[in-house]
Amino acid sequence: MKGVMFDFSGTLLRVESTAHWLDAVLAETDVRLSGDEFAHAVERLTAYGALPGGPSPLRVPDGLRTLWDERDLDTERHRAAYSGLTEAAGITDPALVRALYDRHMSPAAWQPYPDTARTLGELSRAGVRVAVVSNIGWDLRPVFRAHGLDEWVDLYALSFEVGVQKPDPAIFRYACDGLGLAPAETLMVGDDRTADGGALALGARVHFVDHLPVDRRPEGLRPVFGLLGDPGGA
Repeated sequence: MKGVMFDFSGTLLRVESTAHWLDAVLAETDVRLSGDEFAHAVERLTAYGALPGGPSPLRVPDGLRTLWDERDLDTERHRAAYSGLTEAAGITDPALVRALYDRHMSPAAWQPYPDTARTLGELSRAGVRVAVVSNIGWDLRPVFRAHGLDEWVDLYALSFEVGVQKPDPAIFRYACDGLGLAPAETLMVGDDRTADGGALALGARVHFVDHLPVDRRPEGLRPVFGLLGDPGGA
């Protein structure tokens, strides 16, 4: 194995909780909610899956189904899909809807898993090529730079830039070609057995991690080194 492709959300970093997301945005606005109102808003935003990277919707409204299925193909559809879910959850103030969407793209909304920096750094120092392969509708590079992770990433294969979404093998092929490696020389690490498992169709190996809160998964990436033959790291 000469290269590793990593998923982003739930694999290398995790987004803040829905409650923290809403609270952070409200703190910068004139909107005030009582304790019960806040709890109800969090419950509905969670049920509708309005936080990108957070829990998936329990049910996508019929009028948003197409947008939801295609949300990671470009920035406009991504914003429209999640803004629509926020509105369906009962947040109707356009300024607040915009602020909530914008917040999730900020580095402050994301926290690396405890072993992310160490894992990426050790792989890079061992000469293992690293790609981030993500279904996403916005540029996550500023998040990686802000958290000091960008220096260890050789390539970003982002669905809204590549024009295809996981599990389509084309996005994994794009990453492998960019790394200059054959799929059989790479390992895909992700938390979604359907999306990330698409790499198997190309002949890449796949390893799954649990999409757990950051404080409940301190060493989830460490098995990667065993799968690579421990290239200077574990």
